[in-house]
Formats: sequence, C-alpha cells, structure tokens
Amino acid sequence: QRHQMSNASSSTQFLLLAFADTRELQLLHFWLFLGIYLAALLGNGLIITVVACDHHLHTPMYFFLLNLSLLDLGSISTTLPKSMASSARAISFSGCAAQVFFFLFLMSAEFYFLTIMAYDRYVAICKPLHYGTLLGSRACAHMAAAAWGSAFLYALVHTANTFSLPRCQGNAVDQFFCELPQILKLFCSESYLREVVLLVFSAYLGFGCFVFIVMSYVQIFRAVLRNPSQQGWHKAFSTCLPHLAVVSLFVSTAMIAYLKSPSISSPSLDLVLAVLYSVVPPAVNPLIY
Repeated sequence: QRHQMSNASSSTQFLLLAFADTRELQLLHFWLFLGIYLAALLGNGLIITVVACDHHLHTPMYFFLLNLSLLDLGSISTTLPKSMASSARAISFSGCAAQVFFFLFLMSAEFYFLTIMAYDRYVAICKPLHYGTLLGSRACAHMAAAAWGSAFLYALVHTANTFSLPRCQGNAVDQFFCELPQILKLFCSESYLREVVLLVFSAYLGFGCFVFIVMSYVQIFRAVLRNPSQQGWHKAFSTCLPHLAVVSLFVSTAMIAYLKSPSISSPSLDLVLAVLYSVVPPAVNPLIY
C-alpha cells in the first residue's frame, strides 16, 4: 500500500531543488532572486512603456526590442517566482509541464528575436539605402509572427514528447525550476531517444542562428572600420559588443546545460549554468539597451 501511495504521489507532482537547509541561506537566496526579478521587471517594463508610448520609437529596431522585453518578462516570471517560495518545493505534474512549455517557448522566441535584431542592425549599417524595403512594417510583422509561431510549435513538440515518456527515477528535480535536462533524468533511459534527437536538432538550429548573428556583426564591424568617424566607431562597438556578449553567454551556457554528458553533471554546475542562461540575460538586456 505504501509503495502504491509513493507511486501515486510521484506521478502527480515533482519536487524542486531546495537551495539550502539553513534559514539564513534560504533568506539570502530569496532576497537575491527577488532583487534580480524586480530589476528585470523594472527594466523591461520601462522599455515596453517607453516604446509603446513614444511614437518616435515606432521603428523596426524598437518594435523588435519591445518583443524582446515582453519575452524577457515572461521567461523570468516563469522560473523565479516559484523558486523564491522555499516552502513550495512541490510542483504538480501539469504545473511542471506548463513551466517547461512556457520556458522553452519564451526562450526560443527570444533567441529568434536576437537573430532578427542582428539582421536589423546589419541592414541599417551595411545597406541603409535598402532599409525601408527590406524592413518595412509588413516584413517586420512577418518576421515577428514567424519567431512567435515557430517557438510555439517547438515548445509544444518538446513538451508533449517529454511528458508522454514513462518515468523510472522518482520525482526529485535537481534544479530550481522544471528544466528539461533535469526532467529527462527521471525518465526511463531507453524511452527518451526521440527527445535527445530533438535536442541535438535544436542545438544545430541554435548554433546556426548564432553563426548568423556573428557573421552579421563581422559585416557590421567591417563597415564601421571603413568609416573614419571615431564617433561612429564608438557608437557601433558600444551597442554591438554588449549585445554579442549576452548572446554568446546565453547560447554557450544553454548548449552546455542541454547537451553535456551526465557524467560531468553536478548540482552546483547545473545551477550556475541555469542561472547564466535563464536569469542573467532577462535582467541584463534592459541595461544594455
């Protein structure tokens, strides 16, 4: 009977990682995450308000920035509020599935928008005469719809595939939110080959977008260096380099977290990687822009 009860409880909920056993460290974790969360809310909320209210900012660059800020707000709100409630370690099966879906949806859409924004900057600096035709309002709307739509389908396929697998390894998720690599550890090893194939395909897609971003910036820097204006150099490098740094941090840490071998996995490494790709970019993006 006890075995049946444990099976029933494990099938209806997951247990998230407790950051610390002592009250002092729990409070430190709470206030640190609360500070980051409030900074992200304030920064992204400010960008959304300013872009929406100022008609002079109704341009392609700020339209994409508005979308990015909405995604940053959504992604950080998917993970941090639940993790700050140290007393609420348990998360229901459906709640965990929803968290995985929204996190994958918002983070993949964010990466698509970062790619689009690199293209926007490339056209603005390298092909300014064609900017109006290449990035008209209809083209911007189509690119934004493609980013949101493909991210939705991607998250839906991943989530549906993952949560249809049989579980073998209990219900303890060794992370502060329902992170896909940690969830997969709970499923029977012979069952999740399809999901691994999906993750590898995602990595190739993400790497392709990253190469496109880097190549766009290479073209931008080449164009800027041909221009003798010191002010132009400073403006281009000061806006492009921080953006490229955050994209690099986001891509590298996410790829390591999702593709690394279980043999080199450790709770502290997994935690650091998760914070670097899920918490830092949404908080830092508003400071850059």
